[in-house]
Formats: sequence, C-alpha cells, structure tokens
Amino acid sequence: MRPLIATIDLEHLRHNYRLLKKAHGGRLLAVVKADAYGHGAVACAAALSEADGFAVAYLDEARELRAAGIAQPIVLLEGVFEAAEYAECDRLQLSPVVQNALQLRDFLAHTWHAPVTPWLKLDSGMRRAGFLPHELAAAHHALSTANHVREVVKITHFACADEPSSEMTARQLACFDQCCQALSGAESLANSAAMLAHPAARRDWGRGGIALYGVSPFENNTADLSPEAQALSGSLKAVMTLRTRVFGVRELAAGESIGYGAIFRAPRAMRVGLIACGYADGYPRVPSNDNPVLIDGVPSRVIGRVSMDMMTVELPRAEHGIGSVVELWGENISVAAIARRSGTISYEVLCHLKRAHKDYRAAEQSLSNQPQ
Repeated sequence: MRPLIATIDLEHLRHNYRLLKKAHGGRLLAVVKADAYGHGAVACAAALSEADGFAVAYLDEARELRAAGIAQPIVLLEGVFEAAEYAECDRLQLSPVVQNALQLRDFLAHTWHAPVTPWLKLDSGMRRAGFLPHELAAAHHALSTANHVREVVKITHFACADEPSSEMTARQLACFDQCCQALSGAESLANSAAMLAHPAARRDWGRGGIALYGVSPFENNTADLSPEAQALSGSLKAVMTLRTRVFGVRELAAGESIGYGAIFRAPRAMRVGLIACGYADGYPRVPSNDNPVLIDGVPSRVIGRVSMDMMTVELPRAEHGIGSVVELWGENISVAAIARRSGTISYEVLCHLKRAHKDYRAAEQSLSNQPQ
C-alpha cells in the first residue's frame, strides 16, 4: 500500500469539541461539511456522539450522515437548491437554512409531514447570502406561522471574526441584535473565530468549524487576541497528522540540481529522500523549496519542486533512508505554517487532501503496519 497516511486522532477531535462547547456555552454544532474539512465526515460524526448536532453544506452530505446512522440534528448551511429537495429534508428530518426569497417560497409551498426547524439567515453585513435587514421580520413571520414549524433559529455569518482588531464583527452584532430582538427563536452567530474571541457572539447555537480540527482560525492575526482567546487557541489539538515514508534515496554532488525546473541546486554533497506525496494528493506545489518536514522526528525540509505524485526531502542524518517516516503536517508541524508559506489558508490545504489512506488509529500503530 502506498504509505501516505492521514492519521485522524478522534480523541483530539472530542477534546476540541468539548473545549469549544465549554467556551461557547449553550449548544454546539460540529461542522462536518467538505468531508469534515478533509478528515472524513462519517468517522468524525460517529466519534462525536456527544455533539448537539452537525452542520453540512448541502443535501448529499446530510444523506451520507443519515445513511451511516447519525441521528442528531443536521443543518444544511446552504439550504436547498431546488424545491424537490424539501421532501428529502422532510424525510430525513433535516434543518435547512432559508436565506433567500426562492428558498422561502418553496419551503412554504411544501407540505411538511414531520416537525421542522428552519434556520433563517440574516445578511448582517457580509453581503454574501441571507435576507436583508428590512426583509427579515416578514420572512420570520412567514416561517414561524407555517405548518409543522417547530422553531425558527436565527443565524448570521461574520466576515471578519478572525481579525480581532476589525470593527466589522461589532457592526454585524449590532445589526443582528437590532433586527432580531423582537423575533422569537434561538440564535446562532458564532463560528470558530467568534466563539474564541468574541464573547458577545456566544448565543444559543455555536458552529465549530476549523477549530474543531485543531487549527486556530487566527492563523495570521494573533497579535490582538485577548489572553482568553490566546489560551483557548493554544489548547486546541491537531486532529490530522499527515505522514509518508522515504521510498528512494539519491546522492547529490555540490552544484547538482534535482526535480522539475532544476529550482534546487545542492550547496554541498548531500543525501536526498524521495517520498510518496505530491500536489495530486493535496500538498501545495508552491513554494516547494524549504517547507518544513520531520524525518524520523528530526527537522528537515522539502527540496526541489513538488511533483504530482512525489517530492524530495533533505536527509539530515546518515541513518535516514528508505523506510524513514516523514511528517508533512500535524502535531509537530502546523498545517497553518504550510498554508502560510504557500500563500493560502489551512482550510484549503486540508480540504484538498486526497489519495491519502485515512487511519483512525494511533499514529504509531498506523505506520508500524506499513511495509518498510
């Protein structure tokens, strides 16, 4: 078996859920859209039996969870894309977000057979999705008086919660409170960043996303965090550790290049390891040279250009060779550091992971079972 293994530590996942729930108070949705940010939605949801509910992007993701026996409430964050999907929401007892006039019209036209809890979205300033402030009360009235509606949950989404110094979050909070103060139902404002850094956003339902997987949402904006937010962010535990093995070795003389584009030239005689991971697996191709790795626990680096299926690393010790374990990100190398060097964010790096075998056992067990 190709030795690219994403070890998913489900105890770390549960730790992060409990940390976020304690910080937020009230109830907490575990956001498992995009295959749980690359971690495996079914396995992660099954491990979170204590979760108050789950959030996914769209209907197919919810179907997968229900088919796997996940019984907790599930919220469709994008809502439905066509009227016929409400029948499936009804059958599977899902909670659709209603964020525009067409979704509202089709929701009201559907004959619901089971009690339903729609989530009504307000555009409080992000300007991406949701009813405008002057439209919200009428939409709320239409939903709350519809047949079989149990409760209307009011929801909004923050544009800049991960930028602690931005005034945008306070403006959105003020808009939400002004629009919703006279409207019945629970409230959901806090994503991961707001949950950790904006206490005023901690309402009835939190939505734990990237932080649930042990990645701080403040990757590049830590300077203005409060001591509480810094402590909470520092207590998150990485859920995924991506490892592979060296499967080839080359000896380079001083001045020799390696890989596509010959972008790396050896400054001295050195040993190079070929490892099973490339950009087709989701590892960022840019900038290639000098990304950190650990080889059998020893710090080293990527050298040369990342290829489709493989890449090369410097072997810093004589004992390193075929079979050596290479950590690409995880408990010891932050995925945020890899993302930052690649000009992107952790969300994208994690969501792009593919072709790696996911192993939900301990890392040591996973790798010891692989051929040398």
